[in-house]
Amino acid sequence: MRPKKTILCVDDNEQALSVRKFLLETRGYRVLTASSSEQALELFRDGGIDLVLSDLIMPYMDGNELIRRMKELAPEVPAILISGSVKAFDRANRADAFLPKGACSPVEMLERIRVMVARKRGPKKGHGLRPLVTEHEPETREAEHESLVVGA
Repeated sequence: MRPKKTILCVDDNEQALSVRKFLLETRGYRVLTASSSEQALELFRDGGIDLVLSDLIMPYMDGNELIRRMKELAPEVPAILISGSVKAFDRANRADAFLPKGACSPVEMLERIRVMVARKRGPKKGHGLRPLVTEHEPETREAEHESLVVGA
């Protein structure tokens, strides 16, 4: 049996945090929760996090600054920012993906998490898989970034 992947959920809204925790735990993830950016950084520093799912708009330190600090510590850990304000997408430039609340179904969120956790793990060894990097990498980066916005 594979070990459970650990997701750190961060939101100053306790109700939203408990709903996300329940949703992820029922899909087999281990979930750590933090109701502030400072608490999230403490948990992140302890290690063992496979993905961060954070609200963008929070008091004291917004999700974008939180992700920036986390990426300094462990750039390989994928991060998803979520926000009720699509206008905030312009500020959400540190995360690997942005999910607008309300425009993104729970199924879409779970699929994005599944893909990003698998991407962190990398391809299975010994299966003859070729790397996805092509010679035209700079041209595809913009299109790849656009595809990460779910529900837009």
